Amino acid sequence: MLAVTRAGERLVAVGERGIVLLSDDSGRSWRQVVTPVRASLTTVTFVGEKKGWAAGHLGVILHTEDGGESWVKQFDGIKAAALVLADAEQRAAAEPDPDKREDLLFSARRLVEDGPDKPFLDLCFLDERTGFVVGAFNLMFRTTDGGVTWVPWQDRVENPMELHFYGIRSAGETFYIAGEQGMLLRSTDGGAHFTSLASPYEGSYFGLVTDPAGSVVVFGLRGNAYCSVDGGESWDRVETGTPVSLSAGIRLAG
Repeated sequence: MLAVTRAGERLVAVGERGIVLLSDDSGRSWRQVVTPVRASLTTVTFVGEKKGWAAGHLGVILHTEDGGESWVKQFDGIKAAALVLADAEQRAAAEPDPDKREDLLFSARRLVEDGPDKPFLDLCFLDERTGFVVGAFNLMFRTTDGGVTWVPWQDRVENPMELHFYGIRSAGETFYIAGEQGMLLRSTDGGAHFTSLASPYEGSYFGLVTDPAGSVVVFGLRGNAYCSVDGGESWDRVETGTPVSLSAGIRLAG
């Protein structure tokens, strides 16, 4: 199993081969439910007790409206690549510089040629309609209709090296992305655009935790973790006491 979250009082865990497990007794016992995929699921999130999303390998995104009892596939890597190419072709048509036009199309065409081999690695939903999914090699999409449709969002992000996005979280209307090679990004306009933040560490971050007051903790390779209380403008090292890589975190009550 690779991720777990709460749906009200229920625990929902996801993992290899599309497996989803539910627990209604705080994890003392679990039962498996049917899903429409066998791709590994890497992340799961819920808005309230009923509506949730899970995402993972082959670019799949699953959705539930009954607390995880049943799931439908909303998206996959083939659809994702086709949307990225269509978006790139539209932007290229308006680009007068032939070199820039070819640059716009190159990555999109490669994505289609590669097939659905790139995973989604994290999800973040503000409410039942608005959310983001991020993944390997600069993959990022936004939905404003609960996942019925997804829009490519790569061109809204400062990531010229197409590094992996490992985590995305919100603190109010501010969004943060943590990723490969010390990449930190922030959006202060509700997710419309993401710009780079100065990073205190050059190694990869595998996740982050935020709170409504605005503080952010990022963590990753070799037990490295850093905290910011000023919206990512400055960072203080957190002594974790371990050299082991950190891959998940949660904000506890209080």
